[in-house]
Amino acid sequence: MDEIAGPLEVREAADPTAPDGGVVVTVRATGLCRSDWHAWAGHDDILLPHVPGHELAGIITGVGSGVQKWVVGDRVTVPFVCGCGRCEWCASGNAQVCPDQQQPGFTHWGSFAEKVTLYAADTNLVAIPDDVPFEAAAALGCRFATAYRALTARAHVKSGEWVTIVGAGGVGLSAVMIAKAFGAHVIAVDRSSTALATATRLGADHVIIADGATDVSAAVGELTGGGSHVSIDAVGSEQTCADAILSLRRRGRHVQIGLLPTPTGLSGVPMARAIAWELDILGSHGMAASDYPAMLHLIEEGRLRPQDLIERTVTLAEAADLLPRMDTASPAGMTMIHPAAQGTAPRRDLT
Repeated sequence: MDEIAGPLEVREAADPTAPDGGVVVTVRATGLCRSDWHAWAGHDDILLPHVPGHELAGIITGVGSGVQKWVVGDRVTVPFVCGCGRCEWCASGNAQVCPDQQQPGFTHWGSFAEKVTLYAADTNLVAIPDDVPFEAAAALGCRFATAYRALTARAHVKSGEWVTIVGAGGVGLSAVMIAKAFGAHVIAVDRSSTALATATRLGADHVIIADGATDVSAAVGELTGGGSHVSIDAVGSEQTCADAILSLRRRGRHVQIGLLPTPTGLSGVPMARAIAWELDILGSHGMAASDYPAMLHLIEEGRLRPQDLIERTVTLAEAADLLPRMDTASPAGMTMIHPAAQGTAPRRDLT
């Protein structure tokens, strides 16, 4: 990436070297995420030239001095927010809000490459169990882990509660799967009937088409008898944020996952409703490596299957064409990239 919102090119670059405390990972799978589009569009501060990519899994092929827990050959993934490992937030297990964080694909070159550098490895790396595919592990780094923490640690979803999820892309479909695993009743909202069909396949109890003519909050209120206990905006626009918040019942909890970029940095939120109905408005920014074991345990048990969210696998060249169009695309799941692949990589059975 040589310019903001410009064409993307696949080309050779020098091999990275492992920094002190860090590692080099040979990337076996990496996800194409709407957050990558935000960086390409100029909504994040990045230095050019730049390599995007932040959802990844692979094998350690280089280890820097001072690394204690990892060796060459380890199968690993990493959260998209990498903590410094030194501050009070990292020490308390909240590396996702570390003030000196690194983010592959944003603060430094990312994983849309054959190799990627990762920092503070002993704080941030997560071992991939042998029976978890690289593609499934890569799906955890941003969308799946963010949805997991949003529902469990932020919204504290309970069995039997109603959850409305606005947006049935990668993070929204992850939220559908996770909410159902915890026994919630799920309503998925999206503009794409194909995405909603996938949400139904993953367990959504009801779906609502956001066609501009449907009053989403009224439809949710009718289905739930007064509104949902929890809402998720998995897209990130004033409309989707408002639809999610207005779909809540009194004293409900809203979690904002989708980014809301505006020129001023401020976003419209229906705060009058939040005040009158005592709604909780929560942010969610990924998940620290220290919180991964519980999620991985559910995956090993088969209660969560992130690999079911993968719609297709593509090459780097195909990803370079797809990334600029992510704001208008409506994929029914995740797109995974195989950096070493040369031709078109068809979807594979990941069971």
